[in-house]
Amino acid sequence: MSGKAQAWLGNLLGWGQRRQAGDAETLYAEAVHLARNPVFFDQYGVADNVDGRFDALSLIVILVMRRLKSLGDEGKTLSQQLFDAMFADMDLSLREMGAGDIGVSKRVRVMAEAFMGRLESYVHAIDNHNKNDLASALKRNLFRGQEAVDPLANGLVDYLFVLVQKIDNLSPEAILSGRLDIE
Repeated sequence: MSGKAQAWLGNLLGWGQRRQAGDAETLYAEAVHLARNPVFFDQYGVADNVDGRFDALSLIVILVMRRLKSLGDEGKTLSQQLFDAMFADMDLSLREMGAGDIGVSKRVRVMAEAFMGRLESYVHAIDNHNKNDLASALKRNLFRGQEAVDPLANGLVDYLFVLVQKIDNLSPEAILSGRLDIE
């Protein structure tokens, strides 16, 4: 059977979606790995607590989603699946921490809304290569309540622009198959 016929049959049977959903899970695991980089916590001052970890993960997922959106329909679909994988994990994590069913859905909704606000402000600043806007967005979100931390002065903004460049330079094949080979 030709490759086109296999792809058509796979899509007809839903295999293409399952493969891509698996790629989203792999990509999410890669994003979690990047977000756990000690540099965020040790060098740049991100709080090593539940909120700080959520914000670091949100930041990395946003950078990946930004890249995926540039890769046509397949990238947009994978971007949505990455978002879904992240918030399915947030739901599971909250349940494992003992939150009740009603509380979990409300908390996940609030987290998703916060994520979307971060997505808009981070992507706008990155797309406009505006370091001051990115620093302001990071102060409001990643460093909320930590007035002494300046992400522009401590080098985090420059680090993130380098990270964005690395993610943007990934081949479409790599990122669409769930690989973030940037370290």
